[in-house]
Parts: sequence; structure tokens; C-alpha cells
Amino acid sequence: MEQTYSIDTKVYPAGEGAMLSISDMLAYFEKMGAMRVSDLHIKIGTPPAYRIDGDLVRLKGSVVTEQIAQQLVYPLLGEQNIGYLKRDLAVDCSYKFGTLQFRINAFKDNDGLACAIRALGTDIPVPEDIGFPNSAWQDIVRKKHGLVLFTGITGAGKSTTIASLLDRINQNRSARIFTLEDPIEYLFEQRNCMISQREVGRDVDTFSHGLRSMMREDPDIIFVGEMRDAETVSLTLTAAETGHLVFSTLHTRDVVGTLTRILDFFPPQKQDEVRNQLSLGLQYIVCQKLIPRKKGTGRIVAMEILNSNYAIANLIRKGKVEQIYSQMQVKTKDQPDERMITLERHLANLVKKDEIDLLEAKKWANDLNSLQDAMKND
Repeated sequence: MEQTYSIDTKVYPAGEGAMLSISDMLAYFEKMGAMRVSDLHIKIGTPPAYRIDGDLVRLKGSVVTEQIAQQLVYPLLGEQNIGYLKRDLAVDCSYKFGTLQFRINAFKDNDGLACAIRALGTDIPVPEDIGFPNSAWQDIVRKKHGLVLFTGITGAGKSTTIASLLDRINQNRSARIFTLEDPIEYLFEQRNCMISQREVGRDVDTFSHGLRSMMREDPDIIFVGEMRDAETVSLTLTAAETGHLVFSTLHTRDVVGTLTRILDFFPPQKQDEVRNQLSLGLQYIVCQKLIPRKKGTGRIVAMEILNSNYAIANLIRKGKVEQIYSQMQVKTKDQPDERMITLERHLANLVKKDEIDLLEAKKWANDLNSLQDAMKND
């Protein structure tokens, strides 16, 4: 007889005689808020740990054993995903608990079962509350076609920003929206838009297969969860070039690195073609990081924003991406043909507004000299 698992079974010795279930652990996210407590890590040989305001904080209880790990993780997966985990040694899925949606990644490491649990609020924030340094988001939600990229490390809030913009479009426009996600993170209501959300591994085999079929399904707006390979990048660029508004993500730290990364997916003989596609289709690149607030109450977003105007498109087409940063330093007016900002300029603005500490800004800056220059300017 197979063992059954419940999220309410109290299996983890948390110290001082307390026993916790996985539902108790997930409830902590609701209590503290997903913006402060972003992740829970479960691993054999060490106590579970929450990521609070960006730092890993371990529980003051026992180390996790194989049995405890299974009793905590398996209830979140369900029978089918447990089967995938045993077969593929890793599995992604989502789990809804209370008011929060969780992204689950269970995997095997040297000690056995491990799991990373990411909290995502089911209440999608409005764009005004995301933390954009200018009105770029208003441009984006009005776009009818082109590519908008959101980049940053895991946990930088890319999915939240995209969900916020899609939700605003859903309120104000009538459009057919398709998403390809791995896994689905935010759940959208059917409002003015008709929205189909697909999960890779459940509804489609791969991002590229999903994109190919999607192009025959009359989309207006497409969200590709991540551009992971050359085929997905190529299909995404083609979709943006052929009259669709396309959102996607990459794990890059800045605008120039994002453009270089896209080109690196392709062999040298094809890069001229890709540069031309980017120059025609790219609308915005938004690179973001979440920075701990000065007063220790959560994190605030810092962004680097590229608006692909005529001059930027020309630099991309000619392969002069190294000149783009200087354009972002000067094209900072909040008007349609500018609306750019470097990460260092935004960090400096946040320091001046007393939102973040200067030492924290230096830690997250991509270029310390540029940060120092930005701090000297008004």
C-alpha cells in the first residue's frame, strides 16, 4: 500500500517541543507577506530556511531527514509529479495555498531530496506600485506589437512586473492573450481579454512547441516565460516582428548583457540577421533588481530601462551595443522618444530619497564609477 501524504501532518521538530507541518511553513509566508519572505528551502542535513528580505534564515529546529523531507515536499507535488521527480530527478509545479500561489521546484542533490518553494501573491500589484522610475510602463501597455524583455536574476520580480502589466492590459483592452510558463505563476481572471495560460510539461512539451502552435491560434499578446534556447529566441523574435506584442524574460543583469546574450544563442553567420530582427522588433528592455530597503521593511525595485528608439535600433543593427549605455545615461527625459535610465542612476535616486543605503547601492551596482557619477548629479 502506497503511503499518502498530507500538508497538515506535523512532521518537523521545530524546537521547544513544537512540531510543524508544511502548511504551517507556508502559512508563515501569508503572515509576513510574500514581498518580505520570498522562498523556503528544504534540504536533507540542515534545518529548513526562509529567504527573508534577500537573506537566508534557518529555522532553529532539527536537521531535515529523508523521511521528513518526503513528508514536507510530497504533499505539494501530488502523485503525478512525484512520479516525474523519481524519473527525471527534478520537477517544477505550482501550488495554491490560502491567498498565495507557490512555485515548487523539487530535485535531488548529493544528500537526497531537496526543494525550493517560491511565494507568489495571487493579488497582482498595479503597475503604479511596482516601482518604475518613469512612465515606461504606460508606453508598454499601449503597445500593439514588438518585443518587451524583462531581465534579472532569479527572484528579481520579473514575473510580478509582467503580470502587473498584463493585468492592466486585461482591464483596459480587448485582446487574445496566451502565456507559456514553467510553471504558471500568477493566475489571471477573464476580464476584457480572453486569456489562455499554458504550463510547460503539462499543457505543452516545450516552449518552442507551444510557440509554434500558438502562432496558429490568433494571438494578440504572447508571454513566453523564458527564452532558453536558440529556437525559442528565434520564434519569439519572429512573433514580435509579425505584429504581436511579446513579453519574455532572460537571466541577465543589464541591457548590454541582454543583447549580447541573445546574439550568443546563434552562430556568428546568423548574428547579422538576428541584430536586424532585434532592431526592428525590440521595444523595451527592463532589467531589475530587488534591493533591501534602508529601514529593514522589505525590498524595493531598482531598474535599468532601454527604450529602443531610432538611434538605439541603429546601434543594434550595426552591432555597436557598447555605445548603448551612454545613450541611456543622457536620454532620461520622461518623454516618448527617451524614458531611459541606467541602473546606477536609479540606485542613486533611491539613495537620495532615503529608500536604500549607499553601501547597499554599491553592492548592487553594475559599475561603481557610474554610481559615483550619478550620486554627484542632481
